[in-house]
Amino acid sequence: MTLTLRSFCCVALASFLLLNCVGRKQSTPAGSQLTSADSQGKELFTTHCVACHNMDQEEIGPRLGGITSLLSEKELIAFIKNPIHAIESGNVRAVSLSKRYKMIMPPFDFLKDEEIRSILGYIASETSLHHLAPMEVKIDTGASNARLGQPVIKTGLRIELEDFVTIPPSSEKMPRTRIANMRPHPSQDGTLYVSDQRGLIYRIKGKEVTTFADLRQDVENFVNEPGLGTGLGSFAFHPDYLSNGLIYITHTEPFKGKPADYSYNDTIKVALQWVVSEWKMDDVQSPVFKGKRRELLRINVPNVVHGTQDIGFNPEAAKGDKDYGLLYIGTGDGGSTISKHPELCHNLHSLLGTIIRIDPFGNNSKNGHYGIPSDNPFVEDKAATYKEIYAYGFRNPHRLSWHSGKLFSAEVGESNFEEVNVIVKGGDYGWNVREGNFGISSKDLKNVYPLPENETGKFQKPFVQYDHVDGNAISGGYVYEGPIAALKDKYIFGDIVNGRIFYANIDPKLSDQSVYELMIVRGGKETNLVEMSGSKRVDIRIDYDRFTKELYIMTKSDGKIRRVVKAYTLTQP
Repeated sequence: MTLTLRSFCCVALASFLLLNCVGRKQSTPAGSQLTSADSQGKELFTTHCVACHNMDQEEIGPRLGGITSLLSEKELIAFIKNPIHAIESGNVRAVSLSKRYKMIMPPFDFLKDEEIRSILGYIASETSLHHLAPMEVKIDTGASNARLGQPVIKTGLRIELEDFVTIPPSSEKMPRTRIANMRPHPSQDGTLYVSDQRGLIYRIKGKEVTTFADLRQDVENFVNEPGLGTGLGSFAFHPDYLSNGLIYITHTEPFKGKPADYSYNDTIKVALQWVVSEWKMDDVQSPVFKGKRRELLRINVPNVVHGTQDIGFNPEAAKGDKDYGLLYIGTGDGGSTISKHPELCHNLHSLLGTIIRIDPFGNNSKNGHYGIPSDNPFVEDKAATYKEIYAYGFRNPHRLSWHSGKLFSAEVGESNFEEVNVIVKGGDYGWNVREGNFGISSKDLKNVYPLPENETGKFQKPFVQYDHVDGNAISGGYVYEGPIAALKDKYIFGDIVNGRIFYANIDPKLSDQSVYELMIVRGGKETNLVEMSGSKRVDIRIDYDRFTKELYIMTKSDGKIRRVVKAYTLTQP
């Protein structure tokens, strides 16, 4: 079951459901058509599970076919609402699976019992219809949660947050919001814009929240399912927005045969298409979008995860600089590796797993809708099919930000490491043969192996990384440059799932490669975002207003945007 943009999996669900022998038969009769209850279950399964799980083969998480034959409905519902209990009880099979996938699902206690029954009913029907046996589990009696990297360092640094605004629910389903990105208005008047993956962009003026744009009405084939990584991916104002009214937006559409600028052999399914488009405001003073749009780029992806998650312009580039007005677009591997097609990424003949750099005003691309800058790194490379590529070898470049001439990108890992990378022009960041500072094979994405000490290689190493003992999915951030002295020159980021807030110290030589933790204080007492949001699925995003120098923490689970108002260091005893 999907938890985040990263497709954090319900690994523990399969862990607990596979505790017993696999010989018991499914009691639900097969049928040629889904019942209304099963249709509801399919919809819920599509929303919460499909990004990580297949019924009959392993993907990010274990396959789910057959799991409902092992435990009673009452036991399954109890587990889904409190999955950690299975692991903490020490059950050998549950522990073995948690070791393999290196993550455990937070409670799905927001789902109603009848919704969980619908999901289980759908799995049971598919199991019976296709005669699926539960997945067998290799018992692992080795040490649990072996740490592969340097631990996150706890310091005395604390922050205090204040409630800023609450974004209105975009659905009756959970999460109530899917807020993902915040951008300050180019006028620098303090107005903020926040996107919800369900297709909405909100305008925040003062503390008043109104709808600025609604892709559900403006894009005919817009979809924000299946999974929680689809929908409105990102948006960015052109640096000359006040004079040209241009906004750039990424979104997903179902595949209906429309030609893509990046495609592949038609024997491989197309799960979704990611689209980058240009939206032109008729009146930049209007609080509501009115205007027209044109498509720049369309990409086919074989799975519903790791799409075009972030775009942006270099805010440090001044008019006359080569980088001014050039749009950076980060796209993950599209789930190609977990879908058993690793060949679709990590090469210059693919837009999957890349950060590309284009000129929206140019026309020398293959489709003629944008330009390819003359100083892109592979422009003169005869082997490079896509000369848009600025850097490559990414699984999921989740967020982009700039500081002192450096481009930072957070990389959501598979099962072992979360990374912050400093993007080098033309750099190869290694996915899907590298994860963190280790080697990995596309044939076994759950385990890494040490590299030879004398390896020089062509791959760029992470600036900082943390392993899955400390978190599960990175949410990228920004280098703080504001008035709070204790946060100055710190790249502040977080873990999407558990809501821990981290930082890395930034100096000109990037000499400190440790990850530190920021603690939260409220009302004089230490707290955390799990407690503050009321959910163990925090879904954190870090955002920053470069104009006002204010730092914000957004949580999807409660739709809250909180502002950092103070930071200080407590002396350690």
